[in-house]
Amino acid sequence: MIRYKGENYQGSRRGLGILLANLGTPTAPTPKAVRRYLAQFLWDPRVVELPRLLWWPILHGIILRTRPVRSAHAYQKVWTDQGSPLLAIGRRQAAALQDTLRARLSGDSEPITVAIGMRYGEPAIAVALEELRQAEIGRLLVLPLYPQYSGTTTGAIFDAVAAELRTWRRVPGLRIIEDYHRYAPYLDALARSIRKAWKEGERDQPAKLLFSFHGLPQRVASSGDPYAEQCRATARGVVERLGLADGRWAVSFQSRFGHEEWLRPYTDHTLRDWAVAGVDTVDVICPGFAADCLETLEEIALQNRDLFLKAGGRNYHYIPALNDLPDHIDALAALVLNHTCGWLEKS
Repeated sequence: MIRYKGENYQGSRRGLGILLANLGTPTAPTPKAVRRYLAQFLWDPRVVELPRLLWWPILHGIILRTRPVRSAHAYQKVWTDQGSPLLAIGRRQAAALQDTLRARLSGDSEPITVAIGMRYGEPAIAVALEELRQAEIGRLLVLPLYPQYSGTTTGAIFDAVAAELRTWRRVPGLRIIEDYHRYAPYLDALARSIRKAWKEGERDQPAKLLFSFHGLPQRVASSGDPYAEQCRATARGVVERLGLADGRWAVSFQSRFGHEEWLRPYTDHTLRDWAVAGVDTVDVICPGFAADCLETLEEIALQNRDLFLKAGGRNYHYIPALNDLPDHIDALAALVLNHTCGWLEKS
């Protein structure tokens, strides 16, 4: 039996709620916290599609007995005074987006509240949605911070939002941004961040620019998931803005695990092959990550840097995610305004 959440206010609800949703993070860089996080993450059938009876003994009998210690050590390398980089940045993004939207809208438009929620870990999406419910929203826009759509990411966000809204007696108007992989302000922000990195480093364009995206099992892409092609479309859009010639850039995929085939080419293999072939300078950017996290700060900025240099490369630079840069926040604000047409009285 579902127990619906009652309303503690009367009358018409005019507020607009924006849910910024991201993957998630453990609450601490410890094996216990990482094990709890991984248990939730890897049990989601959107992430691992194996039958539950087959997957449960693998997950609890092998993976959760070995991986948390290794992952906790990696998290310790990137943990900050504010905690998880992903969550600290996410909170700054939510605050900056709310300020930007309120500044752009007239005083008599609907009040706007932005909340950050994580699909796995804390603050959970249910907690973020409750914050918006308490703000008396009448309309809800869900913005998954995944520029490229995948059922394993954006689809999982939808599942969590739908599960929570099932418990609301009064469901708000609902819209979900499916993807923004070719959204011009997002591509512009990426291109400007690359040019800025080159300028601040007082260096010309590198011998190679690598666009590294999170990986996905090949069978998922082969079943119709559009993620891989959207990643390549994002890279092409940025390359067009930079005016890079063919052969100066490439797309690759990182963060694979297990033994099955994943999207190719693999990031680590690409960097090693380039170094062996004599490529001395590489810049790497991860456009699929809206905020820096373990996969960018530890895997790309540290692990893959060491791999490239040990294989013979000389100069390796990681270009940070867009995080809470003003260009990024402006792009997200424009995206929100585009997707709330007809909802906001004036802008």
